[in-house]
Amino acid sequence: MALPTSPPVRPLRHERLAQALRRAVLAQGFERTADRARAGQPVAHFPSIDLAMVVFGRGRGAVGNVGAGLAPRKRPTWANVLFSREHPRGLVAAIGQRAGAVRQIRFDADVTDAGGSSHAWAPDSDWRRIDFPVLAGSGPHRFVVPYPASLLKLMVAVGVGIAVDLGLAEWPERDVAPMITVSDNEATDRCVALLHRAGVVDLLHERFTALGLPTLKLNRTTAAGGWRNGDGSGVGHIHMTAWDTVRLLWLLDADAPPAPWLAASVDPRPLLKPATRERLRELLEAQQRNDILSAHSLRAVPGFVEGLPPSVRFAHKTGTTENYASDAGIVAAKSPPPALHAIVAVITNLGERYAPHERCSTTWRLPALGAALHRIALDWS
Repeated sequence: MALPTSPPVRPLRHERLAQALRRAVLAQGFERTADRARAGQPVAHFPSIDLAMVVFGRGRGAVGNVGAGLAPRKRPTWANVLFSREHPRGLVAAIGQRAGAVRQIRFDADVTDAGGSSHAWAPDSDWRRIDFPVLAGSGPHRFVVPYPASLLKLMVAVGVGIAVDLGLAEWPERDVAPMITVSDNEATDRCVALLHRAGVVDLLHERFTALGLPTLKLNRTTAAGGWRNGDGSGVGHIHMTAWDTVRLLWLLDADAPPAPWLAASVDPRPLLKPATRERLRELLEAQQRNDILSAHSLRAVPGFVEGLPPSVRFAHKTGTTENYASDAGIVAAKSPPPALHAIVAVITNLGERYAPHERCSTTWRLPALGAALHRIALDWS
């Protein structure tokens, strides 16, 4: 007589990481963030914060050769937590054991009003009166996805890389480098125009979909290089979520293990060829905008708060506007033996209107969160 089998047990390590991330966000007191739109009074609503992380455990170049005296590579551990006025205590995203798409959450797209303003984030906005279109997913919970701001330039750079790999364009170093390292908008215009000349905008979306990244959208950009609100693009058309951004960076990280969500039936080609991927990684590591999760370019600003420390390599891209602040990248130890290897992404509505100083891009609470994420990554490495 065959014995009954027990249902598979879901690994608890992902849940423990999620709770660590949730506690780290709550510890920063984001509900006390000063808002210039309220004359410096605290925010009217708990901010929207989409935070995701994967920790690989062994770092750059680790091979897990026990015979050589190295510990085996740990299995990746991941989590995604989301906060908003509707979820002020935090919502833990349901992610399966293969790190696939988020389940049980409907992601609603950001919007603008008739005048092109991001009215969802006004202090007096009433979300019950706003018709948010569905971006992706379904389920009992919803999360309104903040615009990624200049973090979108990571998607543009990937599109440029695809065009180069297909022989449709030469690598435009004079444009891609400033677009990534200093977030130059005019360079971005030229890169977006290149995507249209090469005819790869639709292909980029097809690749994102085929690779299981349904919330990455670079919609309604123009052949003239337009990607802003005034071009009919921008807020309400360009979208990223933290979990899909982390998984995009996973595909761009040559030191990460194979992506577990990619089944054998998925197109096996890499997103970018190795040489192109390395070019992009080098630009992300040359990032000069360290003012969100990392903050060392603000060290001379009064009230400075340390974020991810300069002692780690953070290959990343930031994004800020009046209403939004985002940061995403690969975190690794600077020198061997590697003791840290993680990917993190945060997308928020905490833009420049919440900054305590004219040189800041956001509240000091986001660098403080970056420092907390560094401690968590070390604990899980």
